Amino acid sequence: MKKVIELIRVSTSEQAAEDRASIPAQRAVNRKTAAAYGLTISKSIEMSDVSGTAVLRTPEMQELLRLIEAPDIKGVVVREFSRVMRPDNFGDYVLFQVFQDTGTLLYLPDGPLDFNSKTGKLVAGLRAIISGNELSEIRERVWTAKEEMRRDGKHVQGGVALPFGVGYSKEQGFFFKPESEMVRDAFRRLLSGETSYTQLAKPLGFTPQGMRTLFTNPIYMGWRVYDKKRNMAPSAKRYSAGGRQGDRPKILRDPDEVIRVKVIDTPLVTEAEFRRVQEIVMLKDSHHWRHRSGVKHNFTYNGFLLCSECGSTLYGKNASGGSGKRRRIATAFYYGCRRRFWHKEGQCLTPYMQRDRLEEKLDGIFTERLTNQEFLTGLLRDLDAKSETDTSRTRIARLQAELTNLRAKRSRVLDAFFEAVLTKAERDLRLAEIDVRLKSTEELLLREAPVQKVSLRSLMTALAPLFEWRFMNRESKRRILAVTVPEIRVSNYQVQGVAVTSPNLCGYVESRSLAGFDLTTGSPARLWLPLNL
Repeated sequence: MKKVIELIRVSTSEQAAEDRASIPAQRAVNRKTAAAYGLTISKSIEMSDVSGTAVLRTPEMQELLRLIEAPDIKGVVVREFSRVMRPDNFGDYVLFQVFQDTGTLLYLPDGPLDFNSKTGKLVAGLRAIISGNELSEIRERVWTAKEEMRRDGKHVQGGVALPFGVGYSKEQGFFFKPESEMVRDAFRRLLSGETSYTQLAKPLGFTPQGMRTLFTNPIYMGWRVYDKKRNMAPSAKRYSAGGRQGDRPKILRDPDEVIRVKVIDTPLVTEAEFRRVQEIVMLKDSHHWRHRSGVKHNFTYNGFLLCSECGSTLYGKNASGGSGKRRRIATAFYYGCRRRFWHKEGQCLTPYMQRDRLEEKLDGIFTERLTNQEFLTGLLRDLDAKSETDTSRTRIARLQAELTNLRAKRSRVLDAFFEAVLTKAERDLRLAEIDVRLKSTEELLLREAPVQKVSLRSLMTALAPLFEWRFMNRESKRRILAVTVPEIRVSNYQVQGVAVTSPNLCGYVESRSLAGFDLTTGSPARLWLPLNL
């Protein structure tokens, strides 16, 4: 009687459950094979939650390779060839060499394979190729079926993949659960100017990043959007401890692969509210709005100011002089351009501005100018005249062409990375350069674009919260800024202009796509008001 090792493998932990027959079925077939060829199973090795492409990474397979080196072990018995391996790359074929070096036979129900014979090597190679090809075909069939279900508005994953407050059943489809009212309240609070993700996340038990993800999910206005997919490239395969199944990273879908389907007729938030939230989220990202509880804040406008010379964010800075007690007392506060602090992008020479002097000027503009009907009438008259000039239209066309070229270039860089032409470091370096140019071009287009006819009444309505500006504290002012005047451009105490946001305006909206949803139609307007004060 020849001693052999029995190998049993299932790809998922579900297949190893007691109510499944996969493992008992494999064991029964192996016993018949052993009886047919006069074999004695000296040890049985079981692996669960292990893909056929990852068997070499498991401690169980390493133990098997160690055991077959013993001279009394003559072979390995398995139910079918794919239980040993489903090669996804040529590196997996090293297992054949181990079998060949140790003279180990692979016992299958239809006969043994000898890796040292010409026939055995040929049959083993062919079966390995067939097993790997079967895996690819299985993936394609499953993917195609799931894509069709997604297009039909069906959910193809488990409940863990559903967004917070959203349920699904075959009979009802997608629906909002009672806890979705907490999500509605979070949207309402953000739209009211409460922009701290940390505070907004507390009632839901989320992390700040999780809160940001929730705000960008179109499911809450009734749309299910699939703009990402798993990276199925062999190099993207991830494994957990012991070679167990791991999650593959997500990558952006190509534009023609993005799926958008209306799955809930009555939305939790309106499309206008959702788009306004996206605007706030993007501003938080680009302007670095941060909130630290328990910290005394000395600046009112930090995070809302941009340098009119280079477009970078203006930060608040404390400057102390002297030493000891004198140092603590003699503290001055300034606003300075980010590119004065960090020179990685090239230093900006815009001078520092004293906090008190700049904030006093801004307070005066908000309380006296932006609430003055005659002043706003003049601004609208100048904007109407600007939109009719040929020079402006030429610049707009040039900027739009530049945006198109930069976005195409960004896509080419990502394609080169996915095809392994670029390394991750090279990808990040090139994308950083392109993103800087994209941001500056979008900002130029925002200021240059002609605005549609805006009535004085709608502009006064948008700026109505500023009428009580002089009586507000810092936190109230910042909440108003977040939803009304999220961007102020200034340098050397000269206020170039402000961006006013309101759903009552019909102005230029940046062409953006967030979470795979087109935000250019019906989104709240962002009107640029040049001041030069």
